[in-house]
Amino acid sequence: MNADQNSRRKFIKNISLGSAASIISYPMLSSCAAPQQNKDKLGIALVGLGYYSTDLLAPTLQETKHAYLAGIVTGTPEKETAWKDKYGIAEKNIYNYDNFDEIANNPDIDIIYVVLPNSMHAEYTIRAAKAGKHVICEKPMALNAQECESMIKACKENNVALSIGYRMHFEPNTQEVMRIGQEQVLGAVQMVCAGAGYRETRKDHWKLKKAMGGGAMMDMGVYSLQAARYVTGEEPIAVTAQEFRIRKELFTEVEETLTFQLEFPSGALANLHTSFGMNMNYLDVRTEKGYIKLDPFSSYNNINGSTSEKTLNLPQVNQQATQMDEVAVCIKEGKPLRVTGEEGLKDMKVVDAIYRSIAEGNRVSLV
Repeated sequence: MNADQNSRRKFIKNISLGSAASIISYPMLSSCAAPQQNKDKLGIALVGLGYYSTDLLAPTLQETKHAYLAGIVTGTPEKETAWKDKYGIAEKNIYNYDNFDEIANNPDIDIIYVVLPNSMHAEYTIRAAKAGKHVICEKPMALNAQECESMIKACKENNVALSIGYRMHFEPNTQEVMRIGQEQVLGAVQMVCAGAGYRETRKDHWKLKKAMGGGAMMDMGVYSLQAARYVTGEEPIAVTAQEFRIRKELFTEVEETLTFQLEFPSGALANLHTSFGMNMNYLDVRTEKGYIKLDPFSSYNNINGSTSEKTLNLPQVNQQATQMDEVAVCIKEGKPLRVTGEEGLKDMKVVDAIYRSIAEGNRVSLV
């Protein structure tokens, strides 16, 4: 086996475990915590009640088979009443940011789902771990790789599971793209092009603030980066990046549009884009014998695609439900997780290098 093949096989192993709801399965290597006994469904508490929690996660938790909405953590009293009335959440399962640590004494809550601004991910993941609760943390995992490492350490020390909210890993068409690319069904991957972005117009949103982890790269850009890694099955060895700000009056602290190029050990290249200034969502992969396409490739639904040999028309699933159910099953049965904290750390190492490349104006080696 040559070095490139070995790298691909290691990547396939690292995204681990397949569930009954998934189309493909991977070997289970990443360790999880001890099994959670005597519960049909695990209770999830959402920390942060913004758009993603309100419009997607909470409604989805009414459909899940292995998890349910047990509690909330919010700094807005009005939301406490509204959520309590809408979802029948017990008063004792409602927390704020001051009494959050008391959640350690609540047996109803098994998993903390951190859905806060990026700058708060590390703090609340670590506090959740110290409270003895399993954690799902939204992407990107943290502000930088150092924070990621501290989160992983805290979860291991407290024997709790840590998963990152990479919902696309649970989506059947995306899983098929991973398989085709990593197993070289159409020959070796030569070039990956991907773009994810939308037009941001909110003037005071935290995504425009550098200290809170804002910027296009720290939001939509992670999807493009993930695509290049999961299609090739390799870790990049170098990155070159550029940033652009057209609406400079709005983007005073963070990038509006960012492009970056990755180099992989096999010789594969990636040309990737992200933006808060334009709408885009596509994945285009060129291989030795053909192509793989998804358009859109990271939307919440209607993932569509094709290869040079066939149309991809695998089942559409509720990505968040599939994700949370599989995490709950892994925790209940003591099985490894599909998406671990280590996966989030790998992305953040590249993101750190992307910002370093922009600051220094040159290519940055990752090896």
